[in-house]
Amino acid sequence: MNPLAVVTGGSKGIGRAIAERFVNEGFDVVVCARAIDDVQAEGLIPFAADLSDRSGVDALLRYIHSLNRPVDILVNNTGIFLPGQIQNEAEGTFELTMNTNVASAYHLTRGLLTDMIARRKGHIFMMCSTASITAYTNGGSYCISKFALLGMSRVLREELKTHGVKVTAVLPGATLTASWEGTDLPEERFMKASDVADSVWAAYTLSQSAVVEEVLIRPQLGDIP
Repeated sequence: MNPLAVVTGGSKGIGRAIAERFVNEGFDVVVCARAIDDVQAEGLIPFAADLSDRSGVDALLRYIHSLNRPVDILVNNTGIFLPGQIQNEAEGTFELTMNTNVASAYHLTRGLLTDMIARRKGHIFMMCSTASITAYTNGGSYCISKFALLGMSRVLREELKTHGVKVTAVLPGATLTASWEGTDLPEERFMKASDVADSVWAAYTLSQSAVVEEVLIRPQLGDIP
C-alpha cells in the first residue's frame, strides 16, 4: 500500500503542485479543498470541505480516520488573502483569515498527531509565507495570520522533536498562481509552484536524524513590492 499524505488547499497552485509531486513519488494524497471538481488524477483522493469552519475540519478528520491508514505527511496549505489594512479592512476579515489560515492548521494537526506520536513517524509542513517574517502595508490580517502560523510551527517543532515527528515551516515569496492573475509582471519574475513542491520533497527526503526547520524561498530578483 502506498504511503499517505494529506494536503489542504490542494486543488490548485502550490498545494496542487505539492500533491502531484508526492503522487509522482509513490504516495496517495488526500486533497482537501472547497471545490474538488478538478481533482481527478490517479493517486489523488479528493475531499470537499471548507476549513475556515471547525465543522469542515472535523469532517476531514473523520474521513481521514475512516481510511484506516497512517498519515505520513500533513501539508497545512489552505489559506486566503484579503488585502487591506488593520484600520480599514472589512469587519470580519480578521476572524475569517485567522480561522482559515491558522485555526484550520491547529485543529487538523491536533487531530492527526496522536497516531504520528504513537508511531514516532510523520512530517508536518506549515505553508507560511515571506509575510511571516516581513510585514507590509495592505497585508493586514493576512500578515498577522502568517506570523502566527510560523509561531505555531516553531512551537510544534519544540514539542515534537523527542517524538520522532518532524515539523517544517515553508516561507515562499511571490509564486505564479491564480492569486497573481491579471498582473503585468513577466512570468520569470515569479517562482513556479513546482519550485515550492520540489523544496518540500527535498526536506522530506532527509534521514530520520535530520530536519529542515524552515525553508525560505524567494524569486531570484527578490520580493515583489
